[in-house]
Amino acid sequence: MSIELNTKDGKVTITTDVIATVAGGTAVECYGIVGMASKSQIRDGIAEILRKENFSRGIVVRQEDDKLHIDMYIIVSYGTKISEVANNVQSQVKYALSKSLGLAVDSVNIFVQGVRVEKD
Repeated sequence: MSIELNTKDGKVTITTDVIATVAGGTAVECYGIVGMASKSQIRDGIAEILRKENFSRGIVVRQEDDKLHIDMYIIVSYGTKISEVANNVQSQVKYALSKSLGLAVDSVNIFVQGVRVEKD
């Protein structure tokens, strides 16, 4: 699946994997995020942390009525306020997708799949 943008210079097609990679990269840089989790826990293992090349397994990009919706499955750090971490991820992902890809995101839905204690 891909998103098509019509610009004055022509048509731009952006695949959902690119959107997921940008969104996932932005999310893991946010404070309180340990990593991305798989959206299908039963098939892929319990709250496994995904590597950069597999972010699309933890992010669902949907387009409905010309509106872009993103579902993100994350693992948060123990001791952080989950609502603040989720709010920060939502705003950062919307900003990053707007600035880097020129996409207006209607919603970023956060699903917390686990809490991990980070080892120093």
